[in-house]
Amino acid sequence: MTKEFNVVIEKDEDGYFVASVPVLRGCHTQAKSLDVLMKRIKEAIELCMEVEDPVSNQFVGVQRIAVMA
Repeated sequence: MTKEFNVVIEKDEDGYFVASVPVLRGCHTQAKSLDVLMKRIKEAIELCMEVEDPVSNQFVGVQRIAVMA
């Protein structure tokens, strides 16, 4: 059986891509390229699913909010 997951990808100040899966607590990884990142997050998802079931959150979207700094 195949499951699909939403993956949030950000780029940090050192240039690394960071991926996390919101429905799997602690499921995240990083890499210098997107190709490597996608391989690593797939492995991370598989490992996380061995010890935890996904929570039943539904992904809605991402919003940018501007605040005075």
